[in-house]
Amino acid sequence: MAKGINALIDMLADKADLLVCAPDGPRSGYACAFSATEPLTLNLIRREEHLQIWSCSGTPIDSVKLALDQFCKDRVPDMVIGGINHGDNASVNTHYSGTMGVTMEGCMKYIPSVAFSICDYSHSPDFEPLRPYVRFIVDKVLAEGLPRGVCLNVNFPLGTFKGVKICRMAHGTWYNECVKERHPRGYDYFWMVGAYRNDEPLAEDTDNWALTHGYVAITPTRIDVTAYQAMRELENWDFDFVNGSV
Repeated sequence: MAKGINALIDMLADKADLLVCAPDGPRSGYACAFSATEPLTLNLIRREEHLQIWSCSGTPIDSVKLALDQFCKDRVPDMVIGGINHGDNASVNTHYSGTMGVTMEGCMKYIPSVAFSICDYSHSPDFEPLRPYVRFIVDKVLAEGLPRGVCLNVNFPLGTFKGVKICRMAHGTWYNECVKERHPRGYDYFWMVGAYRNDEPLAEDTDNWALTHGYVAITPTRIDVTAYQAMRELENWDFDFVNGSV
């Protein structure tokens, strides 16, 4: 079981009955993918009072779907929590993140959901400074809930935390994402890598700015991705010509 998950278990063990269901290995970049063509397995890792831990052979989304279907038929969880992820899930990383996939899936089931990530890609990050923030956020969500269709994306910076910023998602771009190599057997293959660029580095209301300046970034994230302003603009298009030509 990933160290970030074990850290969450330790931080929250005294607060609730914990049901943990997670992939049996790393699933970075799986976002909201689920297994449509492969059978899945569940394996019990640990069971004790107030705690069950299961591993799933599929994706993060598969894990949530299986947990809700197999273990929560007669109850609805108070929360769905993803993380703690090694590496930030700010800006456009939100769309690629398996940790955020977990949270989005919970949110789509109308369950208050939160994702936790730390800007540390090392094998053994120090999760202890996150403890009071994680516990406080979980307590607040348990007590007050979240708006329907909204989940929380919480990212922790490296180093000492200066405080908390409620942020929007930064506009950013991944580039140089494909590295081409030549296999000895005579064919090309590719590694997906890349570098991230913050496209609005001076904007002080974004998650990237908060993390760069030592603040915990909390971004309320919506399931509804409708571009409402664009809807109003599209309503001004003259479709009568098209309708008349059909």
